[in-house]
Amino acid sequence: MLSYIPFKLYLIQNLPMGFLAGMRVRDLSEKGATVTIPYKFLTKNPFRSMYFACLAMAAEMSSGAIGMSMVYKADPKVSMLVRNLEGEFTKKAIGLISFRCDDGAAIRQTIEDSIATGEGKTIVAKSIGTDETGDVVAEFKITWSFKVKSS
Repeated sequence: MLSYIPFKLYLIQNLPMGFLAGMRVRDLSEKGATVTIPYKFLTKNPFRSMYFACLAMAAEMSSGAIGMSMVYKADPKVSMLVRNLEGEFTKKAIGLISFRCDDGAAIRQTIEDSIATGEGKTIVAKSIGTDETGDVVAEFKITWSFKVKSS
């Protein structure tokens, strides 16, 4: 996901709006992930700020990239799905917006619990969006569900 061309190809195939919007994964580790999205023609709204759905997409990716990296080659296979999303907007989003999720340890534990019990487990991951000056522009809570796939 950190390699520019493979990630762009992934977006084109699986999340074309992310590709068109210019979304990028800047950092991905066991601890967390950072995803950026620029304010530009395709991400703007009539109020001269970034459209809320573009912000939500980047916030989802910041938490989802962590989960995806953990379930990628899991044995047994684990599915993941967004169950809920809540957003709070605190400032106009203009420029390059960075979303950071630091819930890697909790996401890993949720996946491990699902594998151990064979039951679906959920976690609420927090993603905080900041502008280029470091001011918080939005905060999202994304509820992820992880479940072992049935054979």
